[in-house]
Parts: sequence; C-alpha cells; structure tokens
Amino acid sequence: MNAPIPAAATSLAGPSVPVQKVRSSAGVEAWLVEEHSLPLIAVDFAFDGGATRDPENAAGSAYLVSGLLDEGAGDLDAEAFQGKLADHAISLGFDARRDDFHGHLQTLSSHRDTAFELLALALNAPRFDDDAVARVKGQVISGLQRQAQNPETLCRNALYAAAFPGHPYGRPEKGDVDSVSQLEATALKALSRDLLARAGLKLVVVGDITADELASRLDQIFGALPEGLPRAQPAEALPIQGLGQTHTIDLDVPQTVLRFVGPGLMRHDPDFIAGSVLNHILGGSAFTSRLFMEVREKRGLAYGVSSSLLPLRQGAMLVGGTATKNERAAESMSVIREEMAKLANEGPSEHEVEEARRYIIGSYPLRFDTSPKIASELLGLAVNGFEPEFLSERNSLFAAVTLADVKRVAERLFGDPRLLVQAVGRPVGLV
Repeated sequence: MNAPIPAAATSLAGPSVPVQKVRSSAGVEAWLVEEHSLPLIAVDFAFDGGATRDPENAAGSAYLVSGLLDEGAGDLDAEAFQGKLADHAISLGFDARRDDFHGHLQTLSSHRDTAFELLALALNAPRFDDDAVARVKGQVISGLQRQAQNPETLCRNALYAAAFPGHPYGRPEKGDVDSVSQLEATALKALSRDLLARAGLKLVVVGDITADELASRLDQIFGALPEGLPRAQPAEALPIQGLGQTHTIDLDVPQTVLRFVGPGLMRHDPDFIAGSVLNHILGGSAFTSRLFMEVREKRGLAYGVSSSLLPLRQGAMLVGGTATKNERAAESMSVIREEMAKLANEGPSEHEVEEARRYIIGSYPLRFDTSPKIASELLGLAVNGFEPEFLSERNSLFAAVTLADVKRVAERLFGDPRLLVQAVGRPVGLV
C-alpha cells in the first residue's frame, strides 16, 4: 500500500507532507494527509496508556486485550469477523506498548465502508468470547514458554525489572506465564473500556479520503467511546535504580547477552536533538559508530553492538548491548565503558558530528515513502506532543547542533560512569 514519495527539496527542507487537522462534530481530532493518486487508506492511532495500565499482579493484560479486539465484535464471532477482514483484504491490528495502546487499519478505499465498520465494532463492541479468550491466551502463553529460556528476552526483562522495581515499567509488557494464566475475560473487558478512552487519543489518516468524509467517519468509529481522563505528565523523569550494579542470570549457553542502561533524555529535553547526534556517534549507526568500530571491527568481540536513546512517558534511558563469547564478555563491557568515558572527557571530533548530522538529515525522507510509514511517523510526532510543523523544523534543528553541544551532552550523560548492566550466560570476569 504505497503512496508517492513526498517531495523533499534539498538540504534542510523536511518532507513535504501537507497535514490537515480534521475535527468531528463530537470533538474527535485527526491529522489527515490526502493522497488520491492511489486507492488506499491507512489509519494509525494511539490511546493514552498501554501496559502501564495493567493492574498489579496482572502483567500482560493490555497485551492480551490487543490480541482480542479483532477476535469477534458486535454480532460477529471471531471466525466471521476475521472472514470479513480477509474477504476485503483489510489489515487491522492492535498492539499494547508501555505507554500507549496502538491500532492500525489499512484498506482499499473501495472497501472503506466495511473497514471502518469493523474498526468501529472492534473498538466499541468487542466480544471477549470465552473460546476466543482461551485460544488467544493459550497462544500468548505458548509464546512466553518458548521465550522463557531465550537469552535476549531474559536479559531485557531482567534489566527493566532492576531499573524500575515496583513500577509498571519493570514488568514485562506481555506478562509472564503465571500472570497471563490467571487473566479472565471479565477483567479484560473492563480494562478495555479503560484503555479505549478518547482522552489523549492521537489519530492519523493517510490516503484516498477527503476531510469532510473523514470528519463523519471519526464520529462513526470513535465518537461513542468514553471520554476518560488523560494521564498527567510527571514533573521529572523516573530515576533509574541500580546504577553501578552488574547482574547475571546463569544460563548454559556459549555466548553472553549483555544489556546496559544509563540516564537518558526526555523527548522534549532541550538536549534531546544533540543527544541523538551523540548516540549516533556512540552506537546508533550500524556500521560507523564508535562501538561498532571498537567492539566488532578492531577486536572482533561481537557481530553487532548498539545503543539508543529511549524516552518514555515517565522516564528516559540510554540503552545498549551486545552478545559475545562468555570469556570475552568482560572485555566487551570494558570497551563500551571506555568509549563512553572518552566521549565524556574528550568529546567527539568535528568530523564525527558532521557525519552524524548528515546521515540523520539525509535519511529522514526514507520514513515517508509509503502511506503506512507516513501515518506511523506522524503518529509518533503526535504521541510525543509535537505539531505537524515539526516536519519542516526538524532538519534545521539537527543542522544547528554544534560540536560544543555534543560535548556538553556527552559530559551530562556519561560524566557519571555508572551503568546498570544485565548479563545472561556464563560470563567470565564480569563485575
């Protein structure tokens, strides 16, 4: 379901994406990008609150709800609902992330009536039939059982549990076998009413539909949902616990999976743009980052190594990791720490900053070469509190980042060398 690549002029001009704001009579707002050259419509939306709304001792609830909304709704059972989707080549799905509950719809414009009707039913009248709940719950549990000895999954879950003990961020988004086994249809249905509330709803539509038609469709789909209450934005980021500690889960495998976390930057922090340049230099570039060159190219310690900034609604982290032979785990982690210390003490070179800026600016239009990509990128802006105008401003913000900016942020993030490190395997000498 591709749309023409938006015109992206040269240098600092952002992608030319004409965004209209459409507001329905019931007050539902959407961002619309009309594109009538192809008979396609893509809808992306996010409700305020995902896995963080899971009740205590019921981790995985929102994720299970996301798998059940298209398993029967209204007078259609699961087989009939899925049959209608298949007969009309409609793609409909949901996903519970940490801070948001996402949904997407992709359809031929000739099938819009059926597509919008099914989406409205899924959101407003999900059935949660006992057989559907049992089947989807069984699928989730089966997946969790397969992942129970997966080093990557074990490492990620343990890292978040240590970083945010007692907070929803510390629980696995999909839950675990014990928590999911206890979930019941009644509680899931009640949670869905809490999740699918209009307060904080962000919505993007791209494709073959006019603003006038969309306004009426918005009420059809979203207008009857409960208003709900938006969650307050925290005054300050949730602190990361356990900095300076290293934890190991013993697993008899030839490689150790390593994951680390340190302080990050909230999305609207004035240093976030410069921090993104810094992260690209450290470990965000697949083939030119310092970590890639030092860990893989020069020493052959691992096949891959990376880092990324992860801003969440209530906290922010710099996360990264690699996988290496057990006997080289300590050396790998030492090299990672050394590169972070070098950036804190010496900063990057002017050439590194220029190359990072060039890549970040030059690759941006690739996020807008299909209708679903455009919808997803715009939804990300909306969820993070930006307006459509950010598209035209974004590249200029990156171009304005100086070497001094990146040095300052490196001192801020890496000046304190303490990291929380999680290992899974049998690492030798890792402390």
